[in-house]
Amino acid sequence: MSYSVGQVAGFAKVTVRTLHHYDEIGLLVPGGRSHAGHRRYSDADLDRLQQILFYRELGFPLDEVASLLDDPDTDPRVHLRRQHDLLTARIHKLQEMAAAVETAMEAKKMGINLTPEEKFEVFGDHDPEQYAEEVEQRWGDTEAYRESQRRSATYTKDDWKRINDEMNAVHARVGELLDRGVPADSAEAMDTAEEHRRFISANHYECAHELHTCLGEMYVSDERFTAFYDAIRPGLAVYLRDAILANAARNG
Repeated sequence: MSYSVGQVAGFAKVTVRTLHHYDEIGLLVPGGRSHAGHRRYSDADLDRLQQILFYRELGFPLDEVASLLDDPDTDPRVHLRRQHDLLTARIHKLQEMAAAVETAMEAKKMGINLTPEEKFEVFGDHDPEQYAEEVEQRWGDTEAYRESQRRSATYTKDDWKRINDEMNAVHARVGELLDRGVPADSAEAMDTAEEHRRFISANHYECAHELHTCLGEMYVSDERFTAFYDAIRPGLAVYLRDAILANAARNG
């Protein structure tokens, strides 16, 4: 089989101009030409393009990609293992960053009082002041906001680390259910949603089922929360929302 430049551009979701450029610099020279002189790409060419795009996604410059792929002593499987390790590390870092953003948002909502050193130790590189005005506008006049401020005023750095670890553990359990294909309205998923609700009530503010459903809807409607949950598992925001709704319905 061979493929036209337009077909390959469609498969790989790159532009025809990009493929022409790769050809011109010798990074991806198509293995054949049609009778009219048009580029024709083989399956081996597609394999190479996949490797190129993996490395580009990881931030490698084109000349370094060429050097890596053209090394005659490197088995193609080595490239895949390297890319898998690098992508896994990136995913882990993004998940940590997303968790830090949500924790920062929650912390500001709850009026967390930490020293600057503790603030960055707990929340990484994300400044909780980023969402201060928005949080004040959305929740400042609610009893939940005032309750969370009262509680958080007593929390130490170790308390916040414990809370963050517990939150990550709950999210991981929800993600495992999604991975296993457990329906969101199953007893197991609803029990985990209830665990999520009780975690909020135990650590932040009294979270009744009605309020919990509002949070679930926010996880889907607010792209920042959706990005956070979907970084843990694709589709997790919707899955958690659905489990929360089912659990609320189960509890009347």
